[in-house]
Amino acid sequence: MMEAMAERGASRTAVLVCQGRAVAAGRLAVGRFADPPAAVLRQPDEREAVDQARAGVAPDGWADRLEYEWLTANAEVMAPRTVAIDDAVRECDHPQVVVLGAGLDGRAWRMPELAGVDVYEVDHPASQDDKRARAGDLGEPAARLHWVPVDFEHDDLTGALDEAGHDPARPTTWVWEGVVAYLTPAEVEATATVVAGRSAPGSRLVLNYQAPSRLAGVGLAVTRLASRLGGRPSPTATEPRRSAWTPAEVRRLCGDRGLRVVRDDDLVTLAGRLGMPVTRARSVRHGRVAVADRP
Repeated sequence: MMEAMAERGASRTAVLVCQGRAVAAGRLAVGRFADPPAAVLRQPDEREAVDQARAGVAPDGWADRLEYEWLTANAEVMAPRTVAIDDAVRECDHPQVVVLGAGLDGRAWRMPELAGVDVYEVDHPASQDDKRARAGDLGEPAARLHWVPVDFEHDDLTGALDEAGHDPARPTTWVWEGVVAYLTPAEVEATATVVAGRSAPGSRLVLNYQAPSRLAGVGLAVTRLASRLGGRPSPTATEPRRSAWTPAEVRRLCGDRGLRVVRDDDLVTLAGRLGMPVTRARSVRHGRVAVADRP
């Protein structure tokens, strides 16, 4: 599975990513980061918390404060992560882009470089149904968008991409963002094998992953407990993190499949290159973006 689902429902993590991008827009990495679709893809009941976080004024109630802190921290992750991945996509100018576990990704709409490019969004059918309902006001995408519904517990990724028209003989940029942490190591290995098998020479994999962190595990446990005590659904209760990877392990994951890692940076380093301050560096640092190419 690309994004963990609760009773086959739409991904809650995808909503949090969208909210984080909406909080960051116009506030962090100004001039480099922008995501207009994130504002459109939010539902009305998801807007108030974002507006509060954008205002920078912490609410009084501790349950509301928890959500405020979560979204503020999420914004610090989203800005450098999104810019790094966008830059890696732009560098290639490939005729095909596959977004694995697409969630509420807006690249097909907001990146003019993807005009005329075949973009394949792969995700669980429930998440895709939710996104299509939200995307009605976005208008036509710049890219040629192909929806690829895949239930990874039952469906075959290779067959689904074949049916959608993806051509493994043409170079592809693969975007694998915000997903790996929610997969088991075996699921990551299996998906990486499919990606490599469908990557013609010159193809690129842009991989966002989480490095091992005891601090992150403690933080997630505290968040789950606080959400439960506050009577609110935990953002991680139904989509727990299942794997973390060191840079050496990612090099091995890619290298064993003929992909060469050309860069691999933590999010604090990426934020620094954007001149963006990070107030939660200890936790943000464990997020990474690796770029691996097929020679």
